[in-house]
Amino acid sequence: MAAFGTVFMPKMALTTFENNQWGQAQTVAADSIQLHPGAHVLHYSSTCFEGLKAFRHSDGSVHLFRMDQNVKRFAQSSRFLSLPAIDEAQVSKMIVDIVAQYAADVPLPPGSMYIRPTHIGTEGAIGKAAAPTLSSMLYVLLSPVGDYFAGGAKALRILLDETGMRCAPHMGMIKSGGNYASALGPILKAKAEVQADQILFCPNGDVQETGAANFLLIDGNEIITKGLDSSFLHGVTRSSILTLAADLGMTISERNLTVRELLERAAKPGVEAALSGTAAVLTPIGTFIHNGKEIKVGSGEAGPTTQKLRQALNDIQWGKAPDTHGWLTKVC
Repeated sequence: MAAFGTVFMPKMALTTFENNQWGQAQTVAADSIQLHPGAHVLHYSSTCFEGLKAFRHSDGSVHLFRMDQNVKRFAQSSRFLSLPAIDEAQVSKMIVDIVAQYAADVPLPPGSMYIRPTHIGTEGAIGKAAAPTLSSMLYVLLSPVGDYFAGGAKALRILLDETGMRCAPHMGMIKSGGNYASALGPILKAKAEVQADQILFCPNGDVQETGAANFLLIDGNEIITKGLDSSFLHGVTRSSILTLAADLGMTISERNLTVRELLERAAKPGVEAALSGTAAVLTPIGTFIHNGKEIKVGSGEAGPTTQKLRQALNDIQWGKAPDTHGWLTKVC
């Protein structure tokens, strides 16, 4: 099977911002865009994106999961990067229309259609290092994907890094490629030196997020995760998991968590830790690596609460459980 996110539908939805207004959305070949080599995005990283999914239900219908939240975050990222303000209604319609066009290609469970709205600055002006682009392009790519964990979810090895940050603090809430690029060097180093799967960035002992996911600590009936601030990405999956956990009667503690407390709790029997994100939903953590030592989390394998919460979210997405929170948008 092809690697996750490497297969694309042949067409995508696209619109451009020129002369202070958005043009009419079009369906174009997915490999058809052209950029001036001086485009703002290529020199000054005026780019943001989103990731959401469409799911096929047993009756054949196709549904988007929490599109409204992704579009709101997309608008926020564009605004914080001084890109032209997006038209949220237009973007939502572009997503619905392009998914409807390829509804027959939405995989059956456990697969889904991964959706990647992207906004980039296109003005050819290399003198604009300290000025925003006046033109931009917005497109919606589709990628049919299988189960992120083909063969089963493997508990991850996570390096706790108290010296670095994933990105600049004021950029944390923005879903921009530069944030992922800034974390890549430390992650590759951690993979090579201690065989870590990811880094959990904990600047000055403050437990934040990994390079591409939010962090949750599960201690008995309590979930502990960092309270929302501008330093890290406000994940839609994180929000969904916390809502479902509260529905199950769990205690949700959104607060600062230190590395010291994390390691003290992780050593207790039955404690679980996980990463949340669109692609993998909820990924178990089996081992923390800190100051040259390895600390097993609980049993070192996926814990029952992690599995239960992941399944609860999947069941809503695939129409196997009631959508009591109004998270699904029916496409067709």
